[in-house]
Amino acid sequence: MVMNEEDIFYKAFLSRDSRFDGKFYVGVKTTKIYCRPICPARPKRQNVEFFLEALSAEKAGYRPCLRCHPPSSTPSSAYSGKSAVVSRVLRVLTNQGMGDKGEDYFAEQFGLSARHLRRLFREEVGLTPQKIWDNNRLNFALKLLAETKLSITRIALEAGFSSLRRFNDAFKKCYKQPPSSMRKKNLSHSSHENIILKLTYHPPLDWPHLINHFKNHFIPYIESISENSYERVFKIGDSIGTLSVEADSRYPYLKLQIACHDTKVLFEVANRVRKMFDLDSDPLLIANQFASHLPLSLLWKQWPGLRLANGWDPYETAICAILGQGITMKYASQLIGHLVLYYGEKIFHPVTQEERYLFPLPEILAKASLHEIKTTQIRKAAIRMLSQKILQQEISLSPAQAPEEFKKSLLGIQGIGPWTAEYISLRALADTDAFPATDLILKKALRSNPSLDLSCIRPWRGYAAVYLWKKYF
Repeated sequence: MVMNEEDIFYKAFLSRDSRFDGKFYVGVKTTKIYCRPICPARPKRQNVEFFLEALSAEKAGYRPCLRCHPPSSTPSSAYSGKSAVVSRVLRVLTNQGMGDKGEDYFAEQFGLSARHLRRLFREEVGLTPQKIWDNNRLNFALKLLAETKLSITRIALEAGFSSLRRFNDAFKKCYKQPPSSMRKKNLSHSSHENIILKLTYHPPLDWPHLINHFKNHFIPYIESISENSYERVFKIGDSIGTLSVEADSRYPYLKLQIACHDTKVLFEVANRVRKMFDLDSDPLLIANQFASHLPLSLLWKQWPGLRLANGWDPYETAICAILGQGITMKYASQLIGHLVLYYGEKIFHPVTQEERYLFPLPEILAKASLHEIKTTQIRKAAIRMLSQKILQQEISLSPAQAPEEFKKSLLGIQGIGPWTAEYISLRALADTDAFPATDLILKKALRSNPSLDLSCIRPWRGYAAVYLWKKYF
């Protein structure tokens, strides 16, 4: 007997398979509540219907379940654009948001009018950028309500609302209930100074591979990395804090712990960490792209949870890439440590009060001699020139720009070649199609697989690079 799609969904719902979290939602007709596939609730088959998006369930009159909080699940790849510009806008909305300068200013970053951008989004995604941004803010507010003890007023401000009244109105309109109804009785031990959030993802996720990446690209005086955790200090605006990230193989989420006196940074910190560990990636989407290419398909089956790790800050990542050209990762880490020690800002760890440093700012490195750093004069000049061009706004590190134009601008700097330009685009801008073809390991991999045509998997060549590095390094 051939099962239809809804029967398959119901079977997945009964199994509480976390791989389907965010792929569909279950509307319970008898209660008018909709749930995630991992919800403990078990209504009968005849009492449920299925939706591919949470918004569709809400439009049909369902309100979110208070047990599984469906709006807080990992975003589905259903929110993906067919065109390159829509895909870029979606990445910016996820990682940075729209800001407070309005739709016209936001659209101008992509070289479009607000009206044209809205039309593209209605055609490809079904929602406007403003609606997606509003949903993201409300979903983050819901996460804070469910997982922290922050006051509702503080959460409203954290989510970007100008007043508690505006937040209450938007929340009730979206969820058909006041924010107070979403409070859980048994919250985690989060306090105002120590916030713990659960960052969900689509499994599988190869946590050891991610940790190994950050170990190999370790930044002394800023980061601390163990077998199961990543920790660093940060400064956003005038606020200094620390974050730590841990995995628990029993659950499809990472535990993010943030210590900072200014909770206004929570949204940005959470989004940056999601980008660092590539938590919005869908492994099954990558598997489908690799399916018709046997070498890549076999690699995916061997390591199904590899992610495209990114840096905390694009500028930090770019400078580290320049220093790391053509040398071992261990020596690169030493050089980066010297750079941080001599040119970074000394601070004290917000929790332990240990001496730490922040990564040097472009204003510092643009005029630095760098004579303490044992690298070539060409690389020192490249670091200064990149910093100067960023300050002069001749080069942007915004993911809103077209990647090809960004890489072209980098290649205009002496000391930055094709490998470095592609690598910076890959790790700093999260360009999923960047592929450092001149990399020695990737060249070896391509020679070993002469039939592999990477043009057929665009715009996901960055993931091919990750898998080939894993296999041939």
